[in-house]
Amino acid sequence: MKKFLLLVTLAFSLAACETSTDRTVTAGALTGAAVGAIASDKGDRLEGAALGAVAGGATGALIDAASNPRNCIYRYPDGREYRAQCPKGY
Repeated sequence: MKKFLLLVTLAFSLAACETSTDRTVTAGALTGAAVGAIASDKGDRLEGAALGAVAGGATGALIDAASNPRNCIYRYPDGREYRAQCPKGY
């Protein structure tokens, strides 16, 4: 039952991701948590998973920042939005 609740929680957290940054950070955190839990001793799996999640989330954020150019969000008068590269100096 615990595994099922954990999987449902993870599925909902992934479904809540809206941007590529959210997905990259979430994927990094989940991967880090899994690796941390596997690499830890039997009594320290929760701590290993927590540390792995933090490290994986930070790594995911760094990878996303390095792979995506800085974009600005522009809005048309009718409310539609689009993303494009920011002008120099932003």
